[in-house]
Amino acid sequence: MARKKVKLEWIANDAARKATFKKRKKGLVKKVSELSTLCDVKACMIVYAPGEAQAAEVWPSAPDAMRVLSRLKRLPETEQSKKMMNQEKLMQQRFRKLQEQFQRHEKENRDLETALLMQQCLEGRRGLHDVGLEEVSALAWMTEAKIGKVRERMEEEARNASATAAVAAAEERKGKEVVVVPTHDWFAEAMDIGGYEGVPADHVIVDSKINSWLNSSYYPLN
Repeated sequence: MARKKVKLEWIANDAARKATFKKRKKGLVKKVSELSTLCDVKACMIVYAPGEAQAAEVWPSAPDAMRVLSRLKRLPETEQSKKMMNQEKLMQQRFRKLQEQFQRHEKENRDLETALLMQQCLEGRRGLHDVGLEEVSALAWMTEAKIGKVRERMEEEARNASATAAVAAAEERKGKEVVVVPTHDWFAEAMDIGGYEGVPADHVIVDSKINSWLNSSYYPLN
């Protein structure tokens, strides 16, 4: 069962807040210990319980924590604060991420609305006379994008045809009589054609003498 998402806000109930503090502190100690062991880094943790400023919990021990803090203080101030983040910077970072997420969803919604409008226009349920300039511009953009995809597919098919012709020419130079048959999965299955080693998956080389169904009366070559 998926874990329920926790709302990050101050817990008003005293008992629930103290229980959460103990549980999260234990988990935090475990994470710092794993980080230190698995990544071989010097780490320490100092946690002050609410209302108990004098009773701080130190991991792994007070002397070890002092050594880590002394090493940190010996660094230049720019290095010390290089990756530090206060509450304001944290909120700014989260705000930027939420803005990016909102813009991404907004674009997805616009694309879906434009695709729906295009479908309605193609079906004759709507016309361009009753849509605004912004919607017309979105339709033009989507149309150009789809035309671009069609052109890319045509170029890809042309490259595949060139590769097929090159394979046929290579087989002919070896002195074999061959027919190059462009195939798809359904075609290969229907004709029970197996693949050949070294031949690309989008075509199959077969011997026209062995496969009599490939003569010109069944499969015209021109």
